[in-house]
Amino acid sequence: MKKFIIFLLIALGAVQITYAQISLDVYRKDLPNILISRNVSLHFISPEPIHYVDISTHSLTGDLPIKNVLRLKIIPDSLSNLSSSGQNIGIVTIVGESFIAQYNLCYSSGMQTEILPVLVNILPEHTRPLDVPGTSLTSKQMESFALGILAKPTGKTLRSSTDYGLNGTLNYVYTAGDYIFLDISYYNKTNLSYDIDQQRFKIEDKKIVKATNVQSVEIKPVWQLYPTTSFKKHYRNIYALKKTTFPGNKVLNIELTEKQISGRTLTLKIKYGDLLKADSL
Repeated sequence: MKKFIIFLLIALGAVQITYAQISLDVYRKDLPNILISRNVSLHFISPEPIHYVDISTHSLTGDLPIKNVLRLKIIPDSLSNLSSSGQNIGIVTIVGESFIAQYNLCYSSGMQTEILPVLVNILPEHTRPLDVPGTSLTSKQMESFALGILAKPTGKTLRSSTDYGLNGTLNYVYTAGDYIFLDISYYNKTNLSYDIDQQRFKIEDKKIVKATNVQSVEIKPVWQLYPTTSFKKHYRNIYALKKTTFPGNKVLNIELTEKQISGRTLTLKIKYGDLLKADSL
């Protein structure tokens, strides 16, 4: 019994040492210092879309002009509270899809604005990884995969649909992480440009007996390479969907709808077997 207790104490000590070695605590003294002054906007450029920002002071205001840029400015009314150059104002925390970055913001009063930073790139050494549940790919990785798919010739058509002088084709189906990538092209054989109103992805019955009995489940792409727009002759885009399953009596209908007045609609039907045969990226 005595030997067992000694062994247990040694084991617990080893656990404590291991825990200390892998401690992920971050202290303010370890954060990068960034100078900011009045009448100067400070921009942080993120390699990923910014999902969350925290500014730990009322002396600053910030916004996101675009999805991967954070803009900070000192509030003029707060200058009376900033007494000396080099004074620590607060901490800014920036969270992307897969990382968190934090910076110490320091007030600069005497320095010439010409030598103050106005743009800060969020570098890998300033970030810590995040393990976000349900996220296996960042938008940057999705874009890289999509551009790789787009570089391929369309090749053999997997599925196609034609109506109102329009032709829709499914070129490729790929899988990566928790996502399915669909490569879809549309061809307009008419002289009227096609202004896209909306594009909907719906899992529906393969055979419809009565219109009132249609069971439809709409799923939305989590990401797409290009924004929905208009096209004159040809439109090709890559869409990322969360992996999904549906029975053999259902199909994935991709419905493209034109803005009124002409209102042409084209539906491209994709079978579950097409998704099962997806290649890996």
